[in-house]
Amino acid sequence: MTLQPQRTIDELKELRALTGDENGAQRVAFTETWAKARNWFKEKLAGLPVEYEVDEAGNAWVTLRGQSDKEMLMGGHIDSVPNGGWLDGCLNVMGALEVLRRIAGEGTPPVTVRVVDWADEEGARFGRSLFGSSACSGTMNPDELRDLKDKEGIRLVDAIAQYGINLDTAKQSHKQIKNAKAYLELHIEQGPVLLDMDLPLGVVLGTFGVERHAIRFTGQAAHSGSTPMNRRRDALGGVSKLHLEIREIGKRHGGVCTVGRVVTQPGIVTAVVGQADMTLDQRHLDADALAAMYREAHEASLRIAKEENIEVEWSKLWDIHPILFHPDLIEMCDEAIRETAGVVHRLPSGPLHDAAEVARAGVPTIMVFVQSLHGISHNKIEDTKEEHIAMSVQALDKLATKTMQWIAAQ
Repeated sequence: MTLQPQRTIDELKELRALTGDENGAQRVAFTETWAKARNWFKEKLAGLPVEYEVDEAGNAWVTLRGQSDKEMLMGGHIDSVPNGGWLDGCLNVMGALEVLRRIAGEGTPPVTVRVVDWADEEGARFGRSLFGSSACSGTMNPDELRDLKDKEGIRLVDAIAQYGINLDTAKQSHKQIKNAKAYLELHIEQGPVLLDMDLPLGVVLGTFGVERHAIRFTGQAAHSGSTPMNRRRDALGGVSKLHLEIREIGKRHGGVCTVGRVVTQPGIVTAVVGQADMTLDQRHLDADALAAMYREAHEASLRIAKEENIEVEWSKLWDIHPILFHPDLIEMCDEAIRETAGVVHRLPSGPLHDAAEVARAGVPTIMVFVQSLHGISHNKIEDTKEEHIAMSVQALDKLATKTMQWIAAQ
């Protein structure tokens, strides 16, 4: 069986028609549409000499037994954000499936090959990304997830129970990677770097570290008509000033800083804001630079609070250190892309991916990026040229061959 990248493109379109609508992909994890997508994927395995199982964290595994128990993993996630794009996550899984088909068609591989569909990479419903991969890596703290609810008030523990997942046993999925010697993940870039360079493919050096915090400014709610400007303790002033400050911090350090959510109380047009809550997301590939960005933002908030005669408090939502991918796999990925496209670029990933959790577990990891048109993702206009999709599957295939030889030689 030869590699058929066009089949991957056709299947991605089939999945889009099955689980999307006029607003985009609707494969939010732990929903009926997500389950429909998974069943569709399972049907694509018909006729292949593989085993299929779902682990304690809801991760789906496809296993092609090899001459050795040493394992090469490939994969991604079939879940999406609401109104998402047609490629984010599912390209990873379907591209890996096509490579698996090619390997299976040539007989028993030198090492065992597995494709994984990680459960709830996006965290779109409950706000906790990388659910399945963090359970598998062992970094998940179930107590931090136990009280999470979606916008309808449904608890995460109840939603996952419908799919046979128990939060207290989810980390038993760690056994799935005990023989893993490498993990390969193909992904759309989701940004404009390759687009601006007019390059189809890139080698991912690693994923940004993240500092994510909730910040609350507290002032004094007061009547908007009767409170003079010089007597106001406007909590929103703290948010406004810090928002502008963190943009400069990001530029200064070559990282990114984002205020993605602001909520004010009492939140009416006739009242000065007495309480303003904001979220801050900071990312950088260098741990020292990330620490400096956090320190400068915290110091700025204290200065601003004093200027505005208000109070400020911080609470950590989540953090992850920068994850650097395996140097040998970076070189092999570079070679595979050059052999496919003739040219390559190395770049970091700003978004987090399941690959980061696999790497945290000590498994040598690498990612391939394919150019994103518009530099846009998590949006129905997300797109990639079909010829670039085909090239990305070809590059993943070449990388898989090199990786199996690398593992077998260990």
